[in-house]
Amino acid sequence: MHLNRLTLNNFRSYENLDLSFNPGTTTFIGDNGSGKTNIAEAIIYLSQLSSHRVSTNQPLIHLGSEQAIIKAVIKKENRVLEIDLEINAKKNNRAQINGNPTRSQREILGACQTIYFSPEDLDLVRGDPSQRRSFMDQLLVTRNPRLAGVLTDYDRVVKQRNALLKTRAAQSALTPWNEQLALIGANLTAKRIDLCEELNPFVHQNYKTLNETKPASINYKSTIDSLTTNVEKNIEIYNENIQQLQYQEIERGVTLVGPHRDDLHLQIGDFPAKGYASHGESWSMALSLKLGAFSLLREEGSEPILILDDVFAELDATRRTHLMNATQVAEQTIITAAVEEDLPDGLPTDRRYIEPGKVLERKNK
Repeated sequence: MHLNRLTLNNFRSYENLDLSFNPGTTTFIGDNGSGKTNIAEAIIYLSQLSSHRVSTNQPLIHLGSEQAIIKAVIKKENRVLEIDLEINAKKNNRAQINGNPTRSQREILGACQTIYFSPEDLDLVRGDPSQRRSFMDQLLVTRNPRLAGVLTDYDRVVKQRNALLKTRAAQSALTPWNEQLALIGANLTAKRIDLCEELNPFVHQNYKTLNETKPASINYKSTIDSLTTNVEKNIEIYNENIQQLQYQEIERGVTLVGPHRDDLHLQIGDFPAKGYASHGESWSMALSLKLGAFSLLREEGSEPILILDDVFAELDATRRTHLMNATQVAEQTIITAAVEEDLPDGLPTDRRYIEPGKVLERKNK
């Protein structure tokens, strides 16, 4: 799979931008603030229906405009897909596939698959559990777009249940939400555990390739013991815990049971990565998580676009080389960099140069 064409209208700093791409590596070079990351963000948004930089749509829309438009032509196996996405701040987004309107924007999930790596990914190691839960869930949806609906349903159940708990609602009002929490939570937990088991060997191997001496591993860390990939057994365990924690939940007005409280545990040697890993080890673990996800998708038959957003300047020579080797495997890689000197020596790439609001094939002299 690769992106053939990307058109942006009123997206971030670009009123109108039309770019063509070839398979292989394309690098956008420009000063900080020039708009190079906006291009990467548009491709990521098309893939995940969310930004890796902001939590709402308003900042994505060019000042003075009502909506932003992302259009893409994607070659996937023997098919060509034309994707149109209208991004709105105050109403639902709208999407089209090959000119046909979709009932929901989620129908375009899977058309463009991406794995991106940015300096903010250091938070996967050092940040709070929500960062790691988001990483797992985004990868789950990339593998199986249907799970986006499951995640939405689960969030809705937790919010509704919290609202009832805060008002000390009667047990009869909580019962149907308890059942939904156990059912959806059991399925989501099973999917996450299965993902961690499949991803772990790839994380271990990528970390080892970086010449790190300690072994790295990941595993799913739940607030409840004994959860597995067995959904029916998980439902029983959740129901038991919901009953046991019922009084505490009412007193605190919050749902204390469920995958929204879980974490992805990262281990380096004998210690957890968070709190013990050095700066270099933290970078290696973050890199291994993202490249591990890339390797997992490729083994399953996918060819995700690899997006490397302003990261080479942050890495030493060994990690730069490891990342560059990944670009040689990917069918398509998009890179952003502030200056050409940030790029590894010998990187074969089509270079584009960014000035505010436009992209040039070569620098103006």
